[in-house]
Amino acid sequence: MKNDWNEDSISKIVERQRISFYKGSTRDLDRRITQLKQLREAVIQYEDLIMDSLKKDLNKSNLEAYTTEIGMLLKEISLVTSKLKGWAKPKRSQTALTHVGSTSYVIPEPYGVVLIIAPWNYPFLLAISPLVGAIAAGNTAIIKPSELTPHVSAVIEKIITNTFDEDLVSVIQGGVKISQILLKQRLDYIFFTGSVAVGKIVMREAANQLIPVTLELGGKSPCIVHRDANLEIAAKRIAFGKFTNAGQTCIAPDYLLVDKEIKSVFLEKLEFTIKEFYGDALNNPDYGRIVNESHFDRLSTYLRDGEVIFGGGSNKEELKMEPTILDQVSLDSAVMKEEIFGPIFPVVEYETLEDAIALIQSRPKPLALYLFSESQTTQAKVTENISFGGGCINDTLMHIATPYLPFGGVGESGIGSYHGEFSFSTFSHYKSILKQTTKVDLPFRYPTFKNGLAIVKKLLK
Repeated sequence: MKNDWNEDSISKIVERQRISFYKGSTRDLDRRITQLKQLREAVIQYEDLIMDSLKKDLNKSNLEAYTTEIGMLLKEISLVTSKLKGWAKPKRSQTALTHVGSTSYVIPEPYGVVLIIAPWNYPFLLAISPLVGAIAAGNTAIIKPSELTPHVSAVIEKIITNTFDEDLVSVIQGGVKISQILLKQRLDYIFFTGSVAVGKIVMREAANQLIPVTLELGGKSPCIVHRDANLEIAAKRIAFGKFTNAGQTCIAPDYLLVDKEIKSVFLEKLEFTIKEFYGDALNNPDYGRIVNESHFDRLSTYLRDGEVIFGGGSNKEELKMEPTILDQVSLDSAVMKEEIFGPIFPVVEYETLEDAIALIQSRPKPLALYLFSESQTTQAKVTENISFGGGCINDTLMHIATPYLPFGGVGESGIGSYHGEFSFSTFSHYKSILKQTTKVDLPFRYPTFKNGLAIVKKLLK
């Protein structure tokens, strides 16, 4: 592992990738497909090592690691390799009457050198999934994995080094200083996944060079349980969504909005489900841990923001915290203002659906929203009146698991989207071309033509 990266060595690798790009090393579609297939085979080859590293860094079980980090990635690569040639074809466009004799089309072209900055919560998936789109679109790429998950970062570097030429894809490890150096480089695209606060820094640095960005951020994703919901199913799917990876998921239900009429019954079912899923969580070998002591301490302060009605226990030495339900929270408290990113679930009751909608509308647009209701009227009311990145009706998290849906935020929760064809589009510039005939030359466009204005007015109405 190279760990002596500095401004000079980083600038050199960026320049080498730029030269490789301009030589056309990434242009051939068959070569891109071959590279994606090689990446897929490498992921399969190192599957055990990936799961072992996720266990060491985040205590993820093999089931959780494969489901949330490996399986989804393999599915996406298969889709992209099978559809790429169709996506990459020039697309014919309609020609205007004023352009008689011409043909119009759009060509997707790669940006060039792409920087991918990955987070720590799903450190493998969220580094490699954007890479799939970058390669598919014909870019070179530099991956900056998270320093907070060192075992996973080492595996990422091993896989990339053994699969790609450094002039095409490379991994640069390091902390904040390395990220700062990378953001000063002459890049063609930046893809960042992480917090809102760091996303603002990334966007500010990109703006200095007018580098386009995708920002996959977070925020407080609400989960609404309405009075007509299937409460048993809701309890299972919400517990799954909230406490997978010990709550360290950007699209986890951040807080619960529950209809006052069914609140007590639902919370009983939720508590029963949590016990069924995790048992004695602090001693459950498959229950995730908090990534580091700083995040553990931050989460611990939220326990003071309400009444703990379930859970609340923790083991700082092992960085474990029980699934916790927090009732009687103030909307002005820290736990209701800041993204939790942990296994603490604040509860807010509402009397009418309009009250719940108004509360969400009064806050920054969330990355995800979840609604549990059997009423199509209620479903339509929520989805039509609340802006959010994406979400589920009668489920949680699962919208991210399909490569056929775009994943991304809106407003403060992010800019841009990816997955499947949307990843190809994100990492492509769509170049418009008008191919004009020389057999016909309409004279009214020229200033010497008499009554040209009258003809143009008719044609452009």
